[in-house]
Amino acid sequence: MTIDVIAEHGLAGLTARRIATAADVPLGSVTYHFDGLGDLVREAFVRHSRTMARVFAAHFADVTDRASMLEAATDFVLQGHRASPREWAVAYELYLAALRRPALREVTESWMGSSRQTLQRVLAPDLARALDGVMEGLTMHAILTTAPPTREETRAVLARVLEVTP
Repeated sequence: MTIDVIAEHGLAGLTARRIATAADVPLGSVTYHFDGLGDLVREAFVRHSRTMARVFAAHFADVTDRASMLEAATDFVLQGHRASPREWAVAYELYLAALRRPALREVTESWMGSSRQTLQRVLAPDLARALDGVMEGLTMHAILTTAPPTREETRAVLARVLEVTP
């Protein structure tokens, strides 16, 4: 329920009362089980990032070489990780929160680490890290613009990173 409230109202609009209302539980039960909103937020972000990491791993499960990595990465960027606008809202709330609250960087680091491990099934660690970062940036640009890049443009950039012929 915390994720639903974050998706709808952002962290700035998150309150224990809103969480209790969304969960249809008494307010006291929200505050009883967690030390504060910070703990609740962290747990919600951990769950969200694990879900997104599983989606990432599943998408790249059949990749066996750089050529298939190029196709999978291109699809992933252009399909917005198959995430809904709600899921992206939560992800960007996490990114901003981790920028402001260093304790949440453990969550983002774990998520990035999981993504890199998936990519390292085929790529060297340094290349996996580079590809992960480039994909993240390209995805952000694709979902936050009214004129997303074409498949050819996206594929060409990723081909350069992967050092394969597009």
